[in-house]
Amino acid sequence: MSDSRTDGPVVLDVWCELACVDCQSALADLRALRARYGDRLDIRLRHFPLEKHRHAFAAAQAAEEALEQGQGWPYAEAVLARHEELAARGEPLLVEVARELRLDEEEFDTALIDGRHTLIVDADQAEGKAIGVTGTPTYVIDGERLDGGKSQEGLRERIEEIADRLLAGG
Repeated sequence: MSDSRTDGPVVLDVWCELACVDCQSALADLRALRARYGDRLDIRLRHFPLEKHRHAFAAAQAAEEALEQGQGWPYAEAVLARHEELAARGEPLLVEVARELRLDEEEFDTALIDGRHTLIVDADQAEGKAIGVTGTPTYVIDGERLDGGKSQEGLRERIEEIADRLLAGG
């Protein structure tokens, strides 16, 4: 018999869209969770690009390339901070952010052209739909889905309750 606690960190999946103002608002909570738990909480960026945002799918692919180059969250946060500019400029902004973070810009540009991360983004989106994600941000921790698209109110506290329980072994 196994309990829900593993020897590794607690996993928090964050279904996000890099053109989403609510996801940008959620960054403060994610930073606070990182500060509180460090490597005991694995915050995983999951992609849920919405059709209403024209450059969201490309941004998700770009975030995957940044992750491959070791800068997933810093890249996502930098793009979210400029979500209005993303709407206006699209892919040139995605490459510019990569350059600012000193990522391999040429590899980045090639990844956006060849679509090497399309399957990951598609799989995230399909999994999100399968578990009932309808908007962003949506958090999943220990099988519980928390919808932050309408309000962030109380969500960090709920995530902390669940994480604390799991980390305590119960």
